[in-house]
Amino acid sequence: MAKREAYSKLMEEIHAGKFVYTGELEPEKIGDMEEVIEGAKKLVGHVVAANVTDIPQSFAYMNSLAPSYMIQEIAGLEAVCQMTCRDRNRLAMFADLLAAGALGIKNILALTGDHPSLGDQPEAKPVFDLDSASLTALIRKITDEGIDLNGHEIEHPPKFHVGVAINPGAVPLEPEILKLERKEAIGAEFAQTQVVFEIESAKEFMKAIKHVKVPTLIGIFPLKSFKIGQWMNNFVPGVTIPPNLLDQLKELKKIEDKPRRKEKIAEMNVEYFGEIIKEIRKTTQAAGCHIMAVKWEELIPQLIEVAGR
Repeated sequence: MAKREAYSKLMEEIHAGKFVYTGELEPEKIGDMEEVIEGAKKLVGHVVAANVTDIPQSFAYMNSLAPSYMIQEIAGLEAVCQMTCRDRNRLAMFADLLAAGALGIKNILALTGDHPSLGDQPEAKPVFDLDSASLTALIRKITDEGIDLNGHEIEHPPKFHVGVAINPGAVPLEPEILKLERKEAIGAEFAQTQVVFEIESAKEFMKAIKHVKVPTLIGIFPLKSFKIGQWMNNFVPGVTIPPNLLDQLKELKKIEDKPRRKEKIAEMNVEYFGEIIKEIRKTTQAAGCHIMAVKWEELIPQLIEVAGR
């Protein structure tokens, strides 16, 4: 894939061949941004950018546009603004993209989105006018040609980098690879994966997409508790957590002193995932890791110290 001009720090570092780290911030059912901004401040200097989620898993949360702007302006951390197609038609998606450009946002993660039936407002009607591939095409037209999907010109068109998602644990995996190949052809510039809990799974996946020239960041999800790990293992498609990791969390659950328990769980995560990231960095062609430590931002510097840059 030919390198395009870099408009963001994230893409500058990817183009430079650096092993990049990104984080994740999740504005939930809130009316202010204080907690999210404080989380972003903890990531400054450790990650090059942070995803801002857009109504994840169809839960009725604050969307990503205002938080993406505010973490850039107030915290000084570059945003990857997630945009999902589930809730908006192409008019609304296009309008939000113009607004994002006017607010100085440069990185967009194009997502189809989970069905509303999975969230906390299951009565909501889905839209799905576009999917992640056609949203990627729209972003390319805006950036490369200065037009919308119907060829209408845009005055002072914004410049974006567009990323996509892929699930390395999908069974079968072949359709996921085909979708990534299609998005590469459309013009996706980077990819972020669903979470990976085993180094061999990450290695096998990176081998399977070796022919695809989209820089790919492997998803890492530190586990705060046995309950969270068990839920993900049982209910998140494509996610398999090794029994030994669940056993460790189950054992640590027995520690009655809560601060001590939290400390030991943090130590376990740093050791376990730090080594996985180190191995990914040394033995695969991955462009970096996307660390989804939402409301646990202080863990990221420790992980990176173990894993290296």
